[in-house]
Amino acid sequence: MAADTSWMSLRYSEIRKQGLDWNPPTLETSNDARCIIDGKETIMLSANNYLNLTNHPKVMDAMISATRKYGAGSGSVRAIAGTMDIHLEAEEKVAEFKKVESSLIYSAGYTANVGLIPTLVRGSEDIIISDELNHGSIIDGVRLTKARRGVYSHNDMGELEAVLKANSDAERKLIITDGVFSMDGDIAPLDEISKLADEYDSMVYVDDCHGEGVLGEKGAGIVDHFNLQGKVDFEVGSFSKALGVQGGILAGSEEVRNHALNHSRSWLLSGSQPPGVAAAQKAAIQVLMSEPEHHSRLWDNTDYFRKELQSLGFDTGFSETPIIPIMCGESLVAKQLSEELGKNNIMAGAIVFPMVARDKARVRTQMSAGLSREDLDDVLRVLEQIGPRLKLI
Repeated sequence: MAADTSWMSLRYSEIRKQGLDWNPPTLETSNDARCIIDGKETIMLSANNYLNLTNHPKVMDAMISATRKYGAGSGSVRAIAGTMDIHLEAEEKVAEFKKVESSLIYSAGYTANVGLIPTLVRGSEDIIISDELNHGSIIDGVRLTKARRGVYSHNDMGELEAVLKANSDAERKLIITDGVFSMDGDIAPLDEISKLADEYDSMVYVDDCHGEGVLGEKGAGIVDHFNLQGKVDFEVGSFSKALGVQGGILAGSEEVRNHALNHSRSWLLSGSQPPGVAAAQKAAIQVLMSEPEHHSRLWDNTDYFRKELQSLGFDTGFSETPIIPIMCGESLVAKQLSEELGKNNIMAGAIVFPMVARDKARVRTQMSAGLSREDLDDVLRVLEQIGPRLKLI
């Protein structure tokens, strides 16, 4: 007889009562700036597809050609018999793009964090020091270690230094931060973090999933933004956001690659990426390096939309990037705003507790190079009508 799992239904009922359950819409086309969601043409403001590369002809053609040549899958984990030349070519292209010695591609950004972090520390003789707003995948990776843990207030360098001083006896110190914080769209002061790391003999680990394709020259990321190549030990990223494909990135020295390849269980024990995906990864970076107009359009849209929102009187929080929150305060107000936008064929999700603090609910908008000025003006007109009704402007 099967075990009693009725507790699952009870738990689900409870989160539904609180309005905290996930009920994602259904895309019926590619995740483009204008797409079909639940049967309606919709302006997409909730995708991570910052550069609109998911349907770039060169990226799609590369995936199709590689699938025809190599098949749908590799047939093994990479450590045994699943590494193909196309995987190595993609990693070489990543290293070139990031201006570092080497790289290693994981199945996802999540598996990079949960697989790599536990290999970098040992036990209570070491410490991990983490920004309080770091992504959940970082938190999960830290939980898999036996190291001491220190948390500093968001982007507070004085508090980070205080934690470093208090743990000066630790044998290994590892500072971990997001590059771009996904809820507020603000940037970690990686230059200051790097200086403190030098002073206190600490390793630096940055998760730049939302900075890839966004920050730095031609979108090379936050390390390039601050000209810190060679000073950041572990640069983790993602293909599934601005680069429009799928997979996790580790960039750094050859020593770092060799370490991760031999010790990171999430890499060693995961089936390798389909060859079509690897080819698309390589092609996406080639497009970004050779067609800088995608990066320029993204920032043109970002600067325009944020400025216009602020001129209407909306609070955009601490945003410095294409992640632009419309701060609502109460969760109910954020949900109402998201629903009203949906009625006007605009997809922008409400971010509420427990994803953010109870009084920091917001609707998160995310810019894309694929959005036209007409798209953005259509959204602004709708927001200008809704804002007063919800007492947001």
